[in-house]
Amino acid sequence: MTDVSDLLLPELVLVDVAAATKKALFQQAAAAAAPVLNLDEGTVARLLAAREKLGSTGFGGGVAIPHARVPDLPRIAGMVIRLAQPIDFQAVDDLPVDIAFVLLSPPEAGAEHLKALARISRRLRDRAFVAKLRGAGSRDAIYALLTGDDARDAA
Repeated sequence: MTDVSDLLLPELVLVDVAAATKKALFQQAAAAAAPVLNLDEGTVARLLAAREKLGSTGFGGGVAIPHARVPDLPRIAGMVIRLAQPIDFQAVDDLPVDIAFVLLSPPEAGAEHLKALARISRRLRDRAFVAKLRGAGSRDAIYALLTGDDARDAA
């Protein structure tokens, strides 16, 4: 099992988020992450959108890993967003996305950023695991699945 507990913050697991577009998703992600990580909301949303313009971060199976390098961020931080309704993400398989793992990294976290993306990607390529994320009844259950915290999974 690939544990992402060092990346994921429990308060940044969001469920049933209503966002009709990638831009709306990035704005909601930034709004949630900014106060927790002491960042500027507009900067986070802009950097996520700028990275997405380079190519879709939707890698298939209804999952995307939007990511950005954000100045003044002290460490790599992740958040999971389960959308209320899937949205078009121009993913490689053309399927709409309903699970997004947003990864924010300091600009100087070169290799660590890439390693974190690889770990997240490996975990989210497991279709049975992603089905569990979709079926999880709460943000605590999603956090537990991603971190291997079985005590919280029962919540």
